[in-house]
Amino acid sequence: MAEDRTATATATAVPKPTSIPSADNSVWADLSPLIKAASKDLQEGELIHGDNFNLFAAMSAVEIMDPKMDSGIVSTYYSLDEAIENGAAPVPISADKTIDVLCTIDIMDHLLACEATWHKGHSLAQTVYSCLYLLQPERTSSQALLHSYCKVTRATCNAVLSVVSDTRTHEEEDLFTMTYDLPLSEDRDERCLSMLNAVEETISRQLRACKVSSSKRRVSEDIETLQSNPDLEEGYCKALLCRLRFRKHFYHLLMSMKRPQGRGLELARKHVASCIVEIDHIRKSSEFLRASAQEMSKQNIDNTTASGCQPIGFDASLNSRLSAPTPPRAIKILSWEKALDYFMKLLQDLDIICSYSLDPSLEAAFLFVVKFQKSQPDLVSRAHLQLLLVQDGKLYGRDPIFSVITKAAGLPEVTKNHDIQKNQFMVQLGQLVINLLKILCTNAAWQRRKLGKMLQDWRVTSVQLELAFKEFVEASNSPRTENICFKIFQHTLAWVEEQTYWIASRFLILGFELELYTVHDYCMVYWYIYVVLIKLCEKKNLRMAMSIGAAKKKAKKKKDSLKDAGMDYQIPAAVLFLQCQMYLAEGLSMMLAALRNEHKVVPPQSPFNAEHEIFIQQFELLQKACLPDRVSYMSFKESTVHANFSTLAMYDYFKEAQRIAKEVKSSFANDPDKMAELRRIEQVAEHNSIALNVMCRVGALDPSLNISFTFCHHPFFATAIVKRS
Repeated sequence: MAEDRTATATATAVPKPTSIPSADNSVWADLSPLIKAASKDLQEGELIHGDNFNLFAAMSAVEIMDPKMDSGIVSTYYSLDEAIENGAAPVPISADKTIDVLCTIDIMDHLLACEATWHKGHSLAQTVYSCLYLLQPERTSSQALLHSYCKVTRATCNAVLSVVSDTRTHEEEDLFTMTYDLPLSEDRDERCLSMLNAVEETISRQLRACKVSSSKRRVSEDIETLQSNPDLEEGYCKALLCRLRFRKHFYHLLMSMKRPQGRGLELARKHVASCIVEIDHIRKSSEFLRASAQEMSKQNIDNTTASGCQPIGFDASLNSRLSAPTPPRAIKILSWEKALDYFMKLLQDLDIICSYSLDPSLEAAFLFVVKFQKSQPDLVSRAHLQLLLVQDGKLYGRDPIFSVITKAAGLPEVTKNHDIQKNQFMVQLGQLVINLLKILCTNAAWQRRKLGKMLQDWRVTSVQLELAFKEFVEASNSPRTENICFKIFQHTLAWVEEQTYWIASRFLILGFELELYTVHDYCMVYWYIYVVLIKLCEKKNLRMAMSIGAAKKKAKKKKDSLKDAGMDYQIPAAVLFLQCQMYLAEGLSMMLAALRNEHKVVPPQSPFNAEHEIFIQQFELLQKACLPDRVSYMSFKESTVHANFSTLAMYDYFKEAQRIAKEVKSSFANDPDKMAELRRIEQVAEHNSIALNVMCRVGALDPSLNISFTFCHHPFFATAIVKRS
């Protein structure tokens, strides 16, 4: 294999050696021809694996030339002192003031690119602290402009590091919080803005001075200019100011978002707006800086600066010797444009967080996080979201978890201060809710894995609550209807069961986002989504019915009415909304089963896994948690083995989903997210209903009929495409 090739091929079987013990039913096959054929088609970065080999198992593999996994060593200098002696980071940068200013701007730009690269998961030592000026902060003390910018950069990195460490989201990127004993925080960095403000004010005066007419220029003669060319003064002043102001507002933004209980969110939004304005000015300065730098320095191939010049004072390989844990191979820093794009995306994500109303409803918090994750936010913004949601074991740092749960479960306000909150099961439930909020803030891959493992904890808590509930009922002497503890147990148990199935549905849906399913898995996946949604509808309907029944009983006492509260009960809109998805999943499962049974979509014959093994691999965590009860591969086969187009034509699940979606729209007129989802469901249902009719009328076995599935209308409900070849 070539040295610079990142592809890895793994052989899973070889001819049976006599030294390897095997059972009677073991079958050995020579896969050498298969591997040789596959290696010819492997592209850089590709991995060949069996169906029972997941991507997490590849984490221990060494990938050639990967900067995070493959250790190499290329170093220009052996120490910082040697680098300084050789003039790698001169102070001042140049005797020519024009060159000095341009090089300072280049340092600012490259530092910003390094910071964005660090946020993306690379080590601090090889990104931000590849700047030699940061490694010995006292050397720049005589240069107010560079010194103040470096101080604020250090303080900003320290603030980001603190948030990510406190929320423990750094587990996703294990290099993020490693500081390698670098000078991350200096004694006077907490006062970094005072020096920056002074420098900003000085440059602002210089900008005003260079704008005055020649007749008034005598007044400004005492103001020292940035550089010697009067024609370039204004451009350089503007380029410096927008960079200093962005750094100042970004630091203020981080500090505002760290204020407890969301008290700084409104102020943070103002700083977000200011940062976005300054980024726009930074982009516009590129044309001026490139024109000014054409004859001063060679162009930088990677373009990590606005001028296109190679920045002075950086060596990414130096810290590989200073810090042993640092991956020694030099990494590729993001380009200047990509760094600005990253910060723009980060600011937009932080603005969404700051605009959240801090709704005390737990369901609203869950839905907000799920919606926020659709934009694929990066680590830093997700860490700030988690910091906002969970503070001191409370929701937003102000609402006790028990009171939040009682509200979500539909219990009266009086239960918030009930002693039952000290019950060990209630304490355990509160911790589960906190953990769930934290997990929902992680990236999609971590989220799915942790949700799958957490399902067993929710299931166990549900069983424990049910047992405690039964013991309480048997031991209680007072009437059930008047016992507040009875109501707490009853409502809380219903809510816990509902949340358990919501987590299960989230676990299954994330598989589509992570592209973990193939078209041959869709049948079993949609079937499992269908059986989970059935239970979710049932539990949600039960909980809402209990809440509505309690409210009507209270109203009945006031009105002295004898009308049965259950006679006029209607299915809540939230349950009907889930039923739309349930019918859609059932329809897709039966359609795919019919195609499979009539040999239109034939599962590939894998040498590694049978269909039963694939079922276990996809739903192992759900099966361990017994979600739902008595659901197994055999029940899946029994449900789908007799599916065919003649029976599907009799009952169109897609039309039923479409009908309910239209009826329930009026209930969500003020909820744009639900309305958008219902429109997507209608589109998928309509197209799949038409496709089903074509298959039934023309015949799915027609060899000229090509059937495929796409996600053009919905992120996880597939649309069938039927075409003639």
